[in-house]
Amino acid sequence: MKNVTDSFVSLGHWPSAGSFGFNTDILATNLINLSVVLGVLIFFGKGVCASYNRKQRILNTIRNSEELREGAIEQLEKARARLRKIEIEADEFRVNGYSEIEREKLNLIDSTYKTLEQLENYKNETINFEQQKASNQVRQRVFQQALQGALGTLNTDEISNIIRERIEQYNREVKIVNTGTVLQVGDGIARIHGLDEVMAGELVEFQEGTIGIALNLESTNVGVVLMGDGLLIQEGSSVKATGKIAQIPVSEAYLGRVINALAKPIDGRGEISSSEYRLIESPAPGIISRRSVYEPLQTGLIAIDSMIPIGRGQRELIIGDRQTGKTAVATDTILNQQGQNVICVYVAIGQKASSVAQVVTTFQEKGAMEYTIVVAETADSPATLQYLAPYTGAALAEYFMYRERHTLIIYDDLSKQAQAYRQMSLLLRRPPGREAYPGDVFYLHSRLLERAAKLSSLLGEGSMTALPIVETQSGDVSAYIPTNVISITDGQIFLSADLFNAGIRPAINVGISVSRVGSAAQIKAMKQVAGKLKLELAQFAELEAFAQFASDLDKATQNQLARGQRLRELLKHPNPPSRGRRTDTYYLYRNKRLSRFIRSWTGKEISG
Repeated sequence: MKNVTDSFVSLGHWPSAGSFGFNTDILATNLINLSVVLGVLIFFGKGVCASYNRKQRILNTIRNSEELREGAIEQLEKARARLRKIEIEADEFRVNGYSEIEREKLNLIDSTYKTLEQLENYKNETINFEQQKASNQVRQRVFQQALQGALGTLNTDEISNIIRERIEQYNREVKIVNTGTVLQVGDGIARIHGLDEVMAGELVEFQEGTIGIALNLESTNVGVVLMGDGLLIQEGSSVKATGKIAQIPVSEAYLGRVINALAKPIDGRGEISSSEYRLIESPAPGIISRRSVYEPLQTGLIAIDSMIPIGRGQRELIIGDRQTGKTAVATDTILNQQGQNVICVYVAIGQKASSVAQVVTTFQEKGAMEYTIVVAETADSPATLQYLAPYTGAALAEYFMYRERHTLIIYDDLSKQAQAYRQMSLLLRRPPGREAYPGDVFYLHSRLLERAAKLSSLLGEGSMTALPIVETQSGDVSAYIPTNVISITDGQIFLSADLFNAGIRPAINVGISVSRVGSAAQIKAMKQVAGKLKLELAQFAELEAFAQFASDLDKATQNQLARGQRLRELLKHPNPPSRGRRTDTYYLYRNKRLSRFIRSWTGKEISG
């Protein structure tokens, strides 16, 4: 382009140009010449510009191709590097895999040889070396053949079938647990939030292992009484319902043992084996399941057996002030059952540990522990366990009763149980009633004592005789608990503190003592000779009180007083004779021939 322009510019300087009259000065020419020159420039310059642009595009394309080539080379190098890395890792994995397989193989071989060595060592301890060596060789061959056979028969199909069968046999049981949270705990009582499905009387288990009984089912919480101190229970701890009502193990092995309210032994003689369980609170036998009381239960105390007879299946209350011989009457009754095929259960509720130990020692010395079970919850036991102890004893007695056995149960005493129940109820904020006892304290004792019964012949005629003990204050039998229990039982034996202090033991107040079974629980001979003893003793007591103020008595009155003294000496003797001799004694008394007998028996001289 530059060359063409130069040629046109230089045209103005050609010497011959002037000869043609052509003016080379373009600016000096007219407009036509200027247009011609511009046309020539545009025509030739267009091709030159196009060539220049094409050259630039070619250069740019070459440059871009070089850049793409360099990028492709770089990507290729990276791909080759990754390929080499993958090949190295594959080689390492292949080598490690082979090494692991070899290691497992060696471990299997080593374990097999170790097993064989152990077998060889064991055989060396039992038989001689030559026999052991030959036996091990045989065992080794058999083991190898068996192993080869097992490996040959084992295949993937069998393994998959076994796994499939195990999966089909798997039973995934969904268990729903009723839980709650402790809101408050103290004084043997816990309040639980939750436990929506809990039952009244159901056992609940706390997180730290303590067991409780759900007694109060309220709208916002559940009141639980604890069967322990509960010192490890904290607010916020979890509680779960067990779905069980309180029950205890029962068996013949409990005879001769001392246990607590949970049927756990506390005599230090080891655990008690049993395979059966009974509910602590079970329904009493119905009307059809019972029959009337007709068999006598001999207490060994003349005053009771003659005037206040007790029959098998009867409930006879022993009531009196403290230290009037209530426990002595009960223990003498247990001692008198030796050889009578009667199982005895003694329940000590809230007693001193020393008193319970003394009773147990007496039973052991007299040989009565062979047929006796002692259930003891002493004064330092939680109120819950004192409340449960009578029901535990009743469950044990029922176990033998329904096995066609005769049982005798002593509750010593129900006043302590009522006090423990009152404590629990007040802590649960139940409304208090008379003497601050809850409204259901009558039901507390009635459902316990109604379990004593004489079963019908269809059920084997087993029996459960209950002798509950209730303590009075200053001889007041009209208090709440005494009147409740008197209305439930079939009679009561009232022990008087005045008679006890006067040396008349057992200190039975014949005037207010009664047996509602009556002569139905006496043998025929005893019924005939002892029919009017109670009346005569009451008349003697009245006459004796009158004689204290009289200065001169006639012969008939003196004879009647002498007969009454003989009768009193007869009734208060501490070691009564056998049942047959008791009947003979009453016969002698009825026929006015008792003076010589009493003199030889007691060593006392009584005129008349």
